[in-house]
Amino acid sequence: MKVVILAGGLGTRLAEETTIRPKPMVEIGGKPVLWHIMKSYSAHGLHDFIICLGYKGYLIKEYFANYFLHSSDVTFDIANNRMQVHQKEVEPWRVTLVNTGEDTSTGGRLRRVRDYVGEEDFCFTYGDGLSDVDIARLIAFHRAHGKVATVTAVQPPGRFGMLGMDGTSITSFLEKPAGDGAWINGGYFVLSPRAFDYIDGDDTVWEREPLERLARDQQLSGFLHHGFWQPMDTLRDRNLLESLWDSGQAPWKIW
Repeated sequence: MKVVILAGGLGTRLAEETTIRPKPMVEIGGKPVLWHIMKSYSAHGLHDFIICLGYKGYLIKEYFANYFLHSSDVTFDIANNRMQVHQKEVEPWRVTLVNTGEDTSTGGRLRRVRDYVGEEDFCFTYGDGLSDVDIARLIAFHRAHGKVATVTAVQPPGRFGMLGMDGTSITSFLEKPAGDGAWINGGYFVLSPRAFDYIDGDDTVWEREPLERLARDQQLSGFLHHGFWQPMDTLRDRNLLESLWDSGQAPWKIW
């Protein structure tokens, strides 16, 4: 099964990092967050990736073009213009990098890689969020219900402390409680190729009309994920992920 990853957005809320590189190339533990996402899929046996490029996409191309070099010990014989590789670390990946436009919307980016996907079901996710979702169970769930699309549904934690109030008196204080119980789009989709029929063009936002129509047609199911899920939308989010990695207990590290 192929994995399509969106990696073309501007990442304006993480401008401290994204003025010089696309958001999926922002590093956690010295590796791009895109690498962490791919490692998670690879740990479940999915090694064939299609990356939707846009903003500063050439940096992602250069990263993979030089991946072998950066992951190995080498000697450069400058006088004879030779390179000797001493130690190799090779991922079992096949990576297709597709220019999907600077200003193309999320649905449009997905539509532009249709020819690379083929006629089989495929995975689809965002290039800026990490999770410990059981991808094998997610795929099995999708195949069992037989609908066009499955989205991983998550419940994000609350970001602020909650005050219990009685007039002006505080009766309770709970620091960063669980969210309000709502399930939200956590990415980590599994899709049938029929999903492309719900995308009109480059301006189509995947999270609007396509998903709304799929829901109305009863062709969208939610895989409930109760474990770790964290987007990387802001510098605060990036620092949180970095601290988890540095602690040696990053929940998404299953490899």
